[in-house]
Amino acid sequence: MKERRTLERKYLMVYSRVFDRITGKILGYLSDLSPKGAMIISDDPLTENSILSLRFDLPDPLLFPTDHLNLQARVAWCKPDIDPSFYNIGFEFFEVSEQQKAIIEDMIVAYEFRRDLPNYPISPASLET
Repeated sequence: MKERRTLERKYLMVYSRVFDRITGKILGYLSDLSPKGAMIISDDPLTENSILSLRFDLPDPLLFPTDHLNLQARVAWCKPDIDPSFYNIGFEFFEVSEQQKAIIEDMIVAYEFRRDLPNYPISPASLET
C-alpha cells in the first residue's frame, strides 16, 4: 500500500499517556508524533473514522508551558501490534494552533529516537565468501 503520510514519522523515546477527554479513560501511550497526527499503543481497539477529544500528558513540565495538550482527532486506522495483546492506532489531528504546533515540535526534538547508525568499520566476517 502506498504511504500517504506527508511528514516524516518521529518515534518517541518517552511514552506519554493519551486520554479521551470526554470519558477520562486512558486510551494508550504515545508512540510517534507529527504536527498532523500521532500513533498510540493501546490495550483496546478504536473504531476507524471516529472523532475523539484527546488529552496528551506532556512528559516534562519544565520543557513546556503546560502539562498537557488537548487536540481533536480522527481515528485514521487501527491495527493489531506485533504483540497481539496491543493495538497501534493512528490519529489525524484537526485544527492545531500555532502554540500546539510549537509544543509538538518541541516534543519531537526533545524525545525522538535517534535512528542514525554509528559508522562502524566493516566486519571481517562480511568479507568472507
